[in-house]
Amino acid sequence: MKKIDRAKADQYFKEKNRFMALYLVIWFISSFVMVFFAESLSSITFNGFPFHYFMGAQGSILIFIILLYVNAVVSDRIDRKYGIDESKNEQISYGKTLDH
Repeated sequence: MKKIDRAKADQYFKEKNRFMALYLVIWFISSFVMVFFAESLSSITFNGFPFHYFMGAQGSILIFIILLYVNAVVSDRIDRKYGIDESKNEQISYGKTLDH
């Protein structure tokens, strides 16, 4: 694995952490805020169920799975942007072994 300079590494982790914070905010809103506002959301229906019930039963789980997929895609894009690509690392280290 090739090494990157400190400034580039700081930018990399700053960008990754910014997206992770965004994912956590979306997850928090879809999971916990729905509980806090359940009574006021009961007047809204989705698929024939009250919205707060749907979010508790299926919606928050679907949002979590979508966030996992989006995180994987965005993380791969950020890795390629900063030169941390798995296929490049395999090519660089092909045939080399580490003695532990």
